Amino acid sequence: MAKDIENPCVSLCQLNSEICTSCGRSREEIRRWRSMKRPEKMATVQRAGTRLKAYQKKQDKRGN
Repeated sequence: MAKDIENPCVSLCQLNSEICTSCGRSREEIRRWRSMKRPEKMATVQRAGTRLKAYQKKQDKRGN
């Protein structure tokens, strides 16, 4: 049986508009996580990582 995809939540939820600045998921992805199937979770984790890197890069440029 395929291994479950680990929830990317780090229990430091802070939404900046529609994106959590701690895990990178959208509000909708957070809400739907439990009902997602494995492929959708994998795609969500990948998108969240990309968003989080972009957010952190933007914050670094601002000096925050």
